[in-house]
Amino acid sequence: MPDLPRICVLTAADEPDLPGLEGIADQAEIRHVRDEDELRAGLREADILVVTDFRTEMLERAWSERTRLDWVHATSAGVDALMFPGLVESDIPVTNARGVFNLGIAEYVLGAVLMFAKDTLGNLRYQREHRWVHRETELIRDRRALVVGAGSIGTDVARLLQAAGLQVEGTSKEARADRVFDAVHANDRLHELLPDFDFVVITAPLTDETRGLFDSHAFERMDSGARLINVGRGPIVVTDHLVDALDAGEIAGAAMDVFDTEPLPGDSPLWDMPNVMISAHMAGDFIGWRAALGEQFVENFRRWRRGDPLVNLVDKRRGYAG
Repeated sequence: MPDLPRICVLTAADEPDLPGLEGIADQAEIRHVRDEDELRAGLREADILVVTDFRTEMLERAWSERTRLDWVHATSAGVDALMFPGLVESDIPVTNARGVFNLGIAEYVLGAVLMFAKDTLGNLRYQREHRWVHRETELIRDRRALVVGAGSIGTDVARLLQAAGLQVEGTSKEARADRVFDAVHANDRLHELLPDFDFVVITAPLTDETRGLFDSHAFERMDSGARLINVGRGPIVVTDHLVDALDAGEIAGAAMDVFDTEPLPGDSPLWDMPNVMISAHMAGDFIGWRAALGEQFVENFRRWRRGDPLVNLVDKRRGYAG
């Protein structure tokens, strides 16, 4: 009987084994590793590496130990943490978890839009103060949203926002006609577009082009009544510039799920701003998401065993799938 393929799963020390792999327990040798020595040993034997713990430096240091690795799978939509030169320059394919988090993130964005429109932050603040303060709030019908990153996640965000009555446009590497978005513009038009939108939603991956994209110049271009929602990657937004823009009234609010430093430091001014919602990098993490990640990998593993093309292949030079 031929040897079973060997799967090495890089897992954080404080996390359980990746669930959802039970379906291939008799089809592969599965080894979870949690420190650098275990990782080095695992890479010497593995056919497939599954990364659930994105400690890039550890993997990069151990990378030379690999011998017969055929495939690397990331259990995340963003793969920026894996794009170190040794992996990028190799001929080893990388796949990601594209699709698993889409609906959760889209629902988070819709919730943030409604939160701002209905001044839910104000309601909670007045409730804590035991104050009865009547206000009028906004309708979201016909409001305009710009989704920065019109990929897989951005498309599901657009569908949900449109179902709620918003007009939704997007940005991408190149302009294109699209069946979901009202329009998709080239990325280089971002500053030209920003003044025209009530909500700006970041769903883009972190690349050399998007790092620091939302800086003081971008915030100056946004409408003073606009709200920023970041469910992409933290370093796309320059946090200090965001704080300055909120203080100066250049934008009206922000819902932030990701930050350039995580966890967000306890002394960050964002914690105490009345027009800011902070969440702990959890927008897409629905109940059962870990098992869904394992099950998605299992489906791709079965394709690999059959010799079929892998799904969710990442363009390693660009840093994202699709």
